[in-house]
Amino acid sequence: MLSWAKRYKPWLLIIIATIVWSLTMVKSGWLYDFGMGFWGANGHDGVWHISLIESLSRGSLEIPIFAGEAIKNYHIGFDLLLAGLHVLTRIPAVNLYFQVIPPILALLIGALTYKLTKSLWSVFFVYFGGNWAWVLGKGESTFWSHQSISTLINPPFALSLIVLLAGLILLQKKHYLLPGILFGLLVEIKIYAAALALFGLLIAGLKNRGYLKSFCVALLVAVPLYLAAVPNSGKVIVFQPGWYLETMMGFSDRLNWPRFASAMTNYRLAGNWLKGIPAHLVALTIFFVGNLGTRLIFLRKKNDLFSLAVIFAGLAAPMLFLQTGTSWNSIQFFYYSLFFSGLLAGEALLKIKNLKLKIIIVLLTIPTTWITLKDIYLPSRPPAQIATLELEALKFLRTQPAGVVLVPPAIPDPYAPPPRPLYLYESTSYVSAFSNHPVYFEDQGSLTITGYAWQARQQQVKDFLTKNIDIKAVSYLYIPNQKFDASSIGFKKIFINPDVTIWSRQ
Repeated sequence: MLSWAKRYKPWLLIIIATIVWSLTMVKSGWLYDFGMGFWGANGHDGVWHISLIESLSRGSLEIPIFAGEAIKNYHIGFDLLLAGLHVLTRIPAVNLYFQVIPPILALLIGALTYKLTKSLWSVFFVYFGGNWAWVLGKGESTFWSHQSISTLINPPFALSLIVLLAGLILLQKKHYLLPGILFGLLVEIKIYAAALALFGLLIAGLKNRGYLKSFCVALLVAVPLYLAAVPNSGKVIVFQPGWYLETMMGFSDRLNWPRFASAMTNYRLAGNWLKGIPAHLVALTIFFVGNLGTRLIFLRKKNDLFSLAVIFAGLAAPMLFLQTGTSWNSIQFFYYSLFFSGLLAGEALLKIKNLKLKIIIVLLTIPTTWITLKDIYLPSRPPAQIATLELEALKFLRTQPAGVVLVPPAIPDPYAPPPRPLYLYESTSYVSAFSNHPVYFEDQGSLTITGYAWQARQQQVKDFLTKNIDIKAVSYLYIPNQKFDASSIGFKKIFINPDVTIWSRQ
């Protein structure tokens, strides 16, 4: 038995870790006594991806939450892949997204990590790497960045890791064309990964000319894909150094050291760099060391130019730039720093023979994973839901002929008892996701991130609902938990239950 366990130890670790990672996803999207539940970020981010998958499955490149406009400023590779699987297998998109694909992604990441590094410790850090926030009694994103346990919550990020690992394995074997193509295609999966991979190839190419060949191929693939996806590339990022450091110190849901944050801000505004630079360097050290946790041991591994370039570029990018729309999106550069530091930390720890030190490192690493699962993903009641009667209404709407749906703007209510209906949780894409129809306007957060000017359309929706000013593009009205009479503007009721009324244009 012991010999069997030793022989299959890599797969035992990978399978156990895959189960642990999958706990962040698999509970969401199932039906419970209250309806369909969503844990963690799945109530927004997961629903957004399901909306895209459903839309792409219809053969449409229209953005489903802003009917009539094409998708732009967004990498659709992951969603396109799942749309294809949905069409081929007819497995519902919600189940593909939450139950089928996450374990596959997790398994592949572990298997490819082991194939690349031959280090079980690298596999351990990739799956379980955590920060020092637990020492302070705080949560996973105290130092702004998510940790390893939340990888599957961002499936395009997880898919990009698989592509990166596959490319690096090919580079190990001195294949340079295919890795270049793979790294170039990252533009359509995760733009942050593509940028860092290109930089890593360029830096590693200073020592190995084969990497320069891959860099040139990747650039040739990436540039046209990027220009097609991001037509207004000049507006994607803004230079704002130190924002993450100041907000990490100042925000109540982060490290929350307001006096330090105030001092940093005042030094910057006053141009007092004699005090401002040391203060920001202290904050940078807290950010870096706090996020890396035990992975800081990666600094013992200094001969992997590609990984080191990605780690430090992934740190520098968010420290200098913010993304337009939603400022904190650029922190995703740093996710790759954490991943590659985990790879190198595992290789470094492999060479250390001190068993007691290794046990201590494991014990100091695991708490982030356990606390995140316990507090966010394992509770029996989720924060958000689609109630059973709403699901009934959405199922009915799904059977109707194609048409644009109008929904009232979401009004989040943080005081409503969980699980809250999604329209009281936050602005999400749930009607387009589960009705299989494009919506005239919903999920303003995703619209902001992707650079759509949505304010005028939001006002149109409000005018429609309060002043009966018709919108000709709209075929259906989906009205949850509100009294509204649309008969005077040419609509008729086609569905009603205690939670939802659906109207159709006559």
